Amino acid sequence: MPKTIIKKNTPKQKSVSASPKFSPKEEDVKIAPILNTEEDEFASEDFVIEKDLASKPDRYFEAIGRRKTAVARVRLFTRGEKAFLINGKPHQEYFLLEEDRQLATSSMKKMKCLDKFRVSITVKGGGRHAQAEAVRHGTARVLVDFNNNFRKRLRKAGYLTRDPRMRERKKFGLKRARKSPQWSKR
Repeated sequence: MPKTIIKKNTPKQKSVSASPKFSPKEEDVKIAPILNTEEDEFASEDFVIEKDLASKPDRYFEAIGRRKTAVARVRLFTRGEKAFLINGKPHQEYFLLEEDRQLATSSMKKMKCLDKFRVSITVKGGGRHAQAEAVRHGTARVLVDFNNNFRKRLRKAGYLTRDPRMRERKKFGLKRARKSPQWSKR
């Protein structure tokens, strides 16, 4: 197991960690005082952090796709069993309409990557159609994160462009955004 030495915080010096992006969880870290300090330049107040590499989570690429009020958080895992899961369900079960299924998987099919990765998606808000378009936008963005060469084809297909159309807000004095109350002459 690789070991990293972290010096205790002093007013002049901040702690040094193994990597700036990785912050270990409490259950993954074992802290033990150093007993043999003859060869080390640190005092006996220092601690050794042992990281469990076996409990390290899988590496993944992440992106967010949006449409109207629907937000899809997409994670693309390079290892593991190949699946396309939306909110913990296979995409065939989550999207009941064939049109929505086609929309959700179209960016993966365009790049011929549907059966090559494990994709886990959490989608919230909006209706089913907007959620399917948010999934398409998110998967296109995560594929570009995975391989920047995909950008040209996905941009040409229009999958990387976030659709800006939103529902207009209701105005005061009106029934909806533009519908006014019924007017009677007498």
